[in-house]
Amino acid sequence: MPDDEARGAFHHIDLSVTDVAASKRVYGPVLEFLGYTQVRNTAEVCEWDLRDREPFGASLGIRAAKKPGTHDGYAPGLQHLAWRATSRDEVDRLHALLLDYGITVLDPPAHYPQYSGDYYAVFFADPDGIRLELVHAPGWI
Repeated sequence: MPDDEARGAFHHIDLSVTDVAASKRVYGPVLEFLGYTQVRNTAEVCEWDLRDREPFGASLGIRAAKKPGTHDGYAPGLQHLAWRATSRDEVDRLHALLLDYGITVLDPPAHYPQYSGDYYAVFFADPDGIRLELVHAPGWI
């Protein structure tokens, strides 16, 4: 696959969090469910890589915040983060995993036609209140 096909795709995302251990209890199960592998695990930084998907591999890291504060999805900064699902069933299976792990579910799996015709998603949050989503939206980006 030519290198230019990966141009513009995300390479990595790092999030600052209040409590790395608490955030790891959310991001670990979710990212592993999505096929990521944990590649770094310290008290200050955890990182998971989506490998063997070249040229579209990716990395997500969580790091201890250096300043106190709370997340506000409507202030400048990250509003929310969404991952792609391969099917509605995958969205439903992640929802079950979220419940099993006691992860905060904001909105259970549902169809959201206002976003696009076949948009189906579950919304959940990390310990800092960062809104997360798994979405199946065939034909939309």
